[in-house]
Amino acid sequence: MSMPQLSTADQAKLQLMQEMEIEMMSDLYNRMANACHKKCIPPRYSEADLGKGEMVCIDRCVAKYLDIHEKIGKKLTAMSMNDEELMKKMSN
Repeated sequence: MSMPQLSTADQAKLQLMQEMEIEMMSDLYNRMANACHKKCIPPRYSEADLGKGEMVCIDRCVAKYLDIHEKIGKKLTAMSMNDEELMKKMSN
């Protein structure tokens, strides 16, 4: 099965979407790393390695951050779909 060829405009849109996705994920990672580091690791390091409490704190912080990110993404998607349906109803 062959893939249909994309027009130049569609290729540009796809490229832009991919770049935006990478930028958004990079931003998410940086914000998460900064927030969890600030919350879980004291400003003065006493050891080269993370302690058990620090590791547990970081694991929980990252899990919560990603969970909330997923919930917000689902909510925004649902809101966007509702807006699209409303716009279709209004144009008819």
